[in-house]
Amino acid sequence: MSPITADRAMVTTLLSLLAIAIFCLTSCTTLSFHQFSEPTTGWQTKSGQLMYRSAKTTLIGDALVRVSKTGDFELTVSKGPGITLLSLRQDATFAKISGAFARQGWSGPVAQAPPQLRGWLALRDQFLRAPNQKILRYVAGNETFLFRF
Repeated sequence: MSPITADRAMVTTLLSLLAIAIFCLTSCTTLSFHQFSEPTTGWQTKSGQLMYRSAKTTLIGDALVRVSKTGDFELTVSKGPGITLLSLRQDATFAKISGAFARQGWSGPVAQAPPQLRGWLALRDQFLRAPNQKILRYVAGNETFLFRF
Protein backbone atom coordinates (compact mmCIF):
# COMPACT_ATOMS: atom_id res chain seq x y z
CA MET A 1 0.00 0.00 0.00
CA SER A 2 1.41 3.38 -0.99
CA PRO A 3 1.78 6.17 1.60
CA ILE A 4 -0.95 8.23 -0.11
CA THR A 5 -3.40 5.32 0.01
CA ALA A 6 -2.58 4.70 3.68
CA ASP A 7 -3.16 8.41 4.49
CA ARG A 8 -6.51 8.36 2.70
CA ALA A 9 -7.57 5.22 4.55
CA MET A 10 -6.61 6.80 7.89
CA VAL A 11 -8.49 10.04 7.11
CA THR A 12 -11.55 8.08 5.99
CA THR A 13 -11.49 6.01 9.18
CA LEU A 14 -11.12 9.10 11.38
CA LEU A 15 -13.96 10.91 9.59
CA SER A 16 -16.18 7.86 9.96
CA LEU A 17 -15.44 7.66 13.69
CA LEU A 18 -16.10 11.39 14.08
CA ALA A 19 -19.42 11.08 12.24
CA ILE A 20 -20.47 8.17 14.46
CA ALA A 21 -19.50 10.09 17.62
CA ILE A 22 -21.46 13.18 16.52
CA PHE A 23 -24.49 11.06 15.70
CA CYS A 24 -24.36 9.33 19.08
CA LEU A 25 -24.04 12.58 20.98
CA THR A 26 -26.78 14.43 19.13
CA SER A 27 -29.24 11.55 19.01
CA CYS A 28 -29.29 11.40 22.82
CA THR A 29 -30.20 15.07 23.16
CA THR A 30 -33.79 15.93 23.99
CA LEU A 31 -34.96 18.74 21.77
CA SER A 32 -37.57 21.01 23.24
CA PHE A 33 -39.73 23.28 21.14
CA HIS A 34 -42.01 24.26 24.02
CA GLN A 35 -42.40 28.01 24.43
CA PHE A 36 -42.49 29.16 28.06
CA SER A 37 -43.93 32.53 29.05
CA GLU A 38 -41.33 35.15 29.83
CA PRO A 39 -41.48 36.80 33.26
CA THR A 40 -43.21 40.17 33.31
CA THR A 41 -43.87 42.76 35.99
CA GLY A 42 -47.07 40.89 36.90
CA TRP A 43 -45.16 37.83 38.11
CA GLN A 44 -44.61 37.41 41.85
CA THR A 45 -40.88 37.21 42.60
CA LYS A 46 -39.28 35.96 45.80
CA SER A 47 -35.64 35.56 46.71
CA GLY A 48 -34.19 33.73 49.67
CA GLN A 49 -32.50 30.49 50.65
CA LEU A 50 -33.18 26.85 49.82
CA MET A 51 -32.00 23.91 51.85
CA TYR A 52 -32.48 20.69 49.91
CA ARG A 53 -31.80 17.36 51.55
CA SER A 54 -32.03 13.80 50.26
CA ALA A 55 -30.54 10.52 51.45
CA LYS A 56 -27.27 11.24 49.62
CA THR A 57 -27.16 15.01 49.16
CA THR A 58 -27.51 18.25 51.05
CA LEU A 59 -27.57 21.53 49.17
CA ILE A 60 -27.91 25.05 50.53
CA GLY A 61 -28.12 27.87 48.03
CA ASP A 62 -29.74 31.11 47.01
CA ALA A 63 -33.21 30.67 45.56
CA LEU A 64 -35.10 32.90 43.15
CA VAL A 65 -38.72 31.93 42.59
CA ARG A 66 -41.08 33.51 40.06
CA VAL A 67 -44.75 32.61 39.70
CA SER A 68 -47.26 34.07 37.24
CA LYS A 69 -50.98 34.49 37.79
CA THR A 70 -51.57 31.81 35.16
CA GLY A 71 -49.38 29.25 36.97
CA ASP A 72 -46.09 29.56 35.14
CA PHE A 73 -43.19 28.82 37.48
CA GLU A 74 -39.46 29.47 37.52
CA LEU A 75 -36.92 28.41 40.13
CA THR A 76 -33.23 29.28 40.03
CA VAL A 77 -30.87 27.90 42.67
CA SER A 78 -27.41 29.38 42.75
CA LYS A 79 -24.30 29.41 44.85
CA GLY A 80 -22.95 32.93 44.77
CA PRO A 81 -23.13 35.29 41.81
CA GLY A 82 -22.94 33.61 38.44
CA ILE A 83 -22.97 29.98 39.58
CA THR A 84 -26.36 28.50 38.70
CA LEU A 85 -26.80 25.05 40.20
CA LEU A 86 -30.34 24.42 38.98
CA SER A 87 -32.75 26.20 36.70
CA LEU A 88 -36.36 25.00 36.49
CA ARG A 89 -39.04 26.39 34.19
CA GLN A 90 -42.48 24.85 34.33
CA ASP A 91 -46.06 25.43 33.32
CA ALA A 92 -49.13 23.24 33.80
CA THR A 93 -47.96 20.54 31.39
CA PHE A 94 -44.30 20.99 30.48
CA ALA A 95 -41.00 21.47 32.34
CA LYS A 96 -37.33 22.07 31.66
CA ILE A 97 -34.59 21.50 34.23
CA SER A 98 -30.94 22.36 33.64
CA GLY A 99 -27.79 23.29 35.53
CA ALA A 100 -24.90 21.53 37.25
CA PHE A 101 -27.10 20.02 39.96
CA ALA A 102 -29.48 18.64 37.31
CA ARG A 103 -26.64 16.69 35.66
CA GLN A 104 -27.60 16.28 31.99
CA GLY A 105 -30.92 18.10 32.48
CA TRP A 106 -34.32 17.13 31.21
CA SER A 107 -37.28 18.64 29.40
CA GLY A 108 -40.63 17.22 28.49
CA PRO A 109 -44.20 16.71 29.66
CA VAL A 110 -44.45 16.83 33.46
CA ALA A 111 -46.40 13.55 33.49
CA GLN A 112 -43.40 11.79 31.87
CA ALA A 113 -40.73 13.17 34.21
CA PRO A 114 -38.10 10.79 35.57
CA PRO A 115 -38.74 9.74 39.20
CA GLN A 116 -35.68 11.61 40.53
CA LEU A 117 -37.15 14.93 39.29
CA ARG A 118 -40.72 14.59 40.55
CA GLY A 119 -40.00 16.26 43.90
CA TRP A 120 -38.60 19.29 42.12
CA LEU A 121 -41.54 19.40 39.72
CA ALA A 122 -44.04 19.25 42.61
CA LEU A 123 -42.67 22.56 43.95
CA ARG A 124 -44.76 24.52 41.44
CA ASP A 125 -47.99 23.32 43.08
CA GLN A 126 -46.62 24.11 46.53
CA PHE A 127 -45.90 27.71 45.56
CA LEU A 128 -49.26 28.09 43.83
CA ARG A 129 -51.06 26.88 47.00
CA ALA A 130 -49.10 29.13 49.38
CA PRO A 131 -47.97 32.19 47.41
CA ASN A 132 -47.30 34.44 50.41
CA GLN A 133 -45.46 32.06 52.74
CA LYS A 134 -42.19 33.30 54.23
CA ILE A 135 -41.18 29.68 54.93
CA LEU A 136 -42.19 26.82 52.69
CA ARG A 137 -41.33 23.24 53.64
CA TYR A 138 -42.13 20.37 51.34
CA VAL A 139 -41.28 16.68 51.77
CA ALA A 140 -41.45 14.25 48.85
CA GLY A 141 -40.29 10.74 49.72
CA ASN A 142 -36.74 11.04 51.05
CA GLU A 143 -36.34 14.61 49.76
CA THR A 144 -36.92 17.73 51.88
CA PHE A 145 -37.14 21.23 50.43
CA LEU A 146 -37.01 24.15 52.86
CA PHE A 147 -37.35 27.66 51.47
CA ARG A 148 -36.89 30.82 53.58
CA PHE A 149 -37.76 34.16 52.02
